[in-house]
Amino acid sequence: MSFFSKIFKNEPKLDPISLSAFGADIHSHLIPGIDDGSPNMETSVMLVKRFVDLGFNKIVTTPHVMCDYYQNTSDKILNGVNELREELEKQNVKIDISAAAEYNLDDGLQELIDKKDILTFGDNYVLFELPFMQEPRNLQEIIFNFQMAGYKPILAHPERYTYWYDDFDKYDELKARGVLLQMNLLSLTGHYSPQTKKVSEKMVDANLIDAVGTDCHRIEHLMAIEHHLNSKHIHQLANQENLFNKKL
Repeated sequence: MSFFSKIFKNEPKLDPISLSAFGADIHSHLIPGIDDGSPNMETSVMLVKRFVDLGFNKIVTTPHVMCDYYQNTSDKILNGVNELREELEKQNVKIDISAAAEYNLDDGLQELIDKKDILTFGDNYVLFELPFMQEPRNLQEIIFNFQMAGYKPILAHPERYTYWYDDFDKYDELKARGVLLQMNLLSLTGHYSPQTKKVSEKMVDANLIDAVGTDCHRIEHLMAIEHHLNSKHIHQLANQENLFNKKL
């Protein structure tokens, strides 16, 4: 092998990993017709079948709850997942599927916390997301109020909040306050942006990630993840023994 061949030699590719290594997916949008995810039952069943093919044995699907856009109630979400579960049983699709929600930190969230009208999974964990434009002023207050009400907050896709890209200490502060950080596997594929991919890899290398999710809205998301199952950083996450997904 020549000198230049050694310099420019590509890193060896890893074998594609089965997503059974994660066990459960805790972030997806599979209930038909209630948010920007699956539009109908046929699509939902098709997506769940692909989850099974990829190796997941459990799904906690998490439709959006937004006070000014996706005004999903707990009853609407639970009825939706029950209908999906019934259809999966009819079609003999074998997977453990339940529902929680992805709560947006907006003007309606505090009222839901006060009423204890929050859908959780595992040991009272709740998934929530932030606005993408700027960090909300009441972030620390909402975290505190979640915890005082007995909930354990998991922050969805922290790698996508660009206002923290130059402030990595923010991730450590959140973890110190008891917040788990959930990364989208899609972020490691470059789906959102090259910058998001770079930040995601840096977070994995720094051992900042507590949980993963597909954040699947449509089949293209699963196809992108499947295409990157030989990714070094997806392998690193799968080999992380303390990953939250493996405890569900």
